[in-house]
Amino acid sequence: MMNRFNLGENEILDSLQKIASRNKMWRSYIGMGYYNCFVPPVIQRNLLENSGWVTQYTPYQPEVSQGRLESLLNYQTMVCDITGMAVANASLLDEGTAAAEAMQLCNRQNKRRIFYIDPRSQSIFVYPSIRVCLSVYLSFIHLSIHLFISIFLSVGLSLLSIYLSVCLSCTLLHRCWYQLSHVSCYRDAAGKEVYRLALQTREQHIRRDKATSNICTAQALLANMAAMYALYQGPQGLRHIAERTHNATLILAEGLKRAGHKLQHENFFDTLKINCGVAGKDILEKAMQREINLRVYSDGLVRPVKMFKIKPIDRVHFIYHSETNIVRYMKRLENKDISLVHSMIPLVSKESEFTLGSCTMKLNSSSELMPITWREFANIHPFVPLDQAEGYQQLFRQLERDLCEITGYDKISFQPNSGAQGEYAGLAAIKAYLNSKGESHRTVDKHKANLAAIMITYPSTNGVFEENVSEVCELIHQNGGQVYLDGANMNAQVGLCRPGDYGSDVSHLNLHKTFCIPHGGGGPGMGPIGVKQHLAPFLPSHPVVNMQSSNPGSSLGTISAAPWGSSAILPISWAYIKMMGSKGLVHATEVAILNANYMAKRLENHYKILFRGSKGFIAHEFILDVRPFKKSANIEAVDVAKRLQDYGFHAPTMSWPVPGTLMIEPTESEDKAELDRFCDSLLAIRQEIADIEEGRMDSRVNPLKMAPHSLACITSTTWDRPYSREYAAFPMPFVRPETKFWPTISRIDDIYGDQHLVCTCPPMDVYESPYEERASS
Repeated sequence: MMNRFNLGENEILDSLQKIASRNKMWRSYIGMGYYNCFVPPVIQRNLLENSGWVTQYTPYQPEVSQGRLESLLNYQTMVCDITGMAVANASLLDEGTAAAEAMQLCNRQNKRRIFYIDPRSQSIFVYPSIRVCLSVYLSFIHLSIHLFISIFLSVGLSLLSIYLSVCLSCTLLHRCWYQLSHVSCYRDAAGKEVYRLALQTREQHIRRDKATSNICTAQALLANMAAMYALYQGPQGLRHIAERTHNATLILAEGLKRAGHKLQHENFFDTLKINCGVAGKDILEKAMQREINLRVYSDGLVRPVKMFKIKPIDRVHFIYHSETNIVRYMKRLENKDISLVHSMIPLVSKESEFTLGSCTMKLNSSSELMPITWREFANIHPFVPLDQAEGYQQLFRQLERDLCEITGYDKISFQPNSGAQGEYAGLAAIKAYLNSKGESHRTVDKHKANLAAIMITYPSTNGVFEENVSEVCELIHQNGGQVYLDGANMNAQVGLCRPGDYGSDVSHLNLHKTFCIPHGGGGPGMGPIGVKQHLAPFLPSHPVVNMQSSNPGSSLGTISAAPWGSSAILPISWAYIKMMGSKGLVHATEVAILNANYMAKRLENHYKILFRGSKGFIAHEFILDVRPFKKSANIEAVDVAKRLQDYGFHAPTMSWPVPGTLMIEPTESEDKAELDRFCDSLLAIRQEIADIEEGRMDSRVNPLKMAPHSLACITSTTWDRPYSREYAAFPMPFVRPETKFWPTISRIDDIYGDQHLVCTCPPMDVYESPYEERASS
């Protein structure tokens, strides 16, 4: 049973230390995409542990997101420079899912469905390979080109420049790239070159089921860490690290040969596969005595030979660049971006053109975040034997028990890395369950005989508790279907109602929403799924690790590359639940609903609230209808969103679920004073709209159409607008010069940027001089 009363921060940290101490800190040379790399303290301290970076939202409002957009563009440029590719993007989830995205891209391009792959787990096609030399790959590529077969490349950036400043973290820090959101160069209203997420017309909020790029949680925080590492090292530094790694592997290879072992081939970079000259069991026993993990292979023939994969790890310190300058650069970028350290971010859970994502932006407390950098959690390879990760196993069991108690489900899978992956896993579990019953004819269909499942959101996407949710679930069950509940709105349910009680069979849980994992500017996140008992045998399994809780014979398969997803951030949610206790969780939900209703009540006489429950109340979010202002004042939702930046706030969700509207979710973390500041800002904006409606302001040149007003704009020599600089920049008494967050650019020309796509920076040497300590001439 969950503790009714909350525990203090010291108690929680002591408990977590005891759990972490059960993880054994062996040296792991397993590889397979996960490497124990050294994170420079300057990056750990000033980025990973910095709330100004960690609590940022996905950069859909570019005027208040230029810092992380610049950093992500640095990341894209680095990827292009290292790989020789023309275009990269700003991260996906992990190598496995990046490979799947690449396969889908190839299929969409030429409609062919057969892929040539390496049969081993983890990656599809690897170079340098542990088995195949370069000439074989070149022959294959030439043949493919001759036969007009598409070649794709999904890069886990551990190849030529070592592992880019991210530790094992039991898969906290994967960073892969392929087709998702691109950062591109644009220009703002003043003609300044700026950055924005490009080509949003490809995505779900516009193209729906015909989208060619899917927005979901990615690994933005980790991409930013990798970008800073590359800048800190510079091109020469990265090359030096790669050369040291290869040289260390050469030394190891020579030593192995002298000891009587044979290499499978002589072409390698940092990985060796050997035929042992002695019994593999003897080598394994000696390695275990020295607390070393090796990857063990069977040769597949009758020979009793074992093979080992060994990865030397370079921990070279940093001699090329100045810590002073990189700290200043990170701080300069941080200061360009609004985050929870500045003001509330009233976002909700669905996609829209300018503000989207899966995010309840609530407090991410410092004590919850501390354990993710502890070596006992951060430096465990995800494929170690389970007896070396007993601390993690204990944490998984306790968190699963708490989440089951909160949701009413019977089992939890932590494998999905995002809400989108959780949705896929949940629906795949339903499909596997129906297939096991001989009901594969059932698909997600409106017809009774073929009904497979219904997907519902509760409270509804309109921000209302639907009173007939139990009846709907029962009706679906009576007709042989299953109920998938979108867990995006769990922040309105925790402690008050449980999906498993009112009829849901499966849900995903956005731990980076309801359970306090920070958004990190776009990830990492976690989207575990909870299921009722009849779906438990079909939960995700893993080809490398025996997860014990899953049944490989009936499992839906594997959802992400690591067995427990981004498990190193699970201590955050564990600590949040323990510190709140069941009583505190109920109170948090009640306050979240109270805050939303308070704001709606304050605004209802000035804006139309679109949906309410039968008793006139809303759930934890509400929709403001600003569509009438298009006709009366030439003002649209985007104008209100941009003007809010002048008041110091990130915009709410736009145009979802109703086009031309604003949807607001305040969360329980904000006090009444902050709620009042936000409401006062919207009321002041409504008065500005009234001034346009009544002819006191021009309908084309006014504070809303010209918003946001950057510092450069306000301090420019020329001011030709029919309102004062003071009114533009300081529209309310609480917006003061000493505390104001300034948008760093003017409004962006979206159309120009999409028509002139530029996804890389100038050459890296342009950015090298601020950080490189050059010898005096």
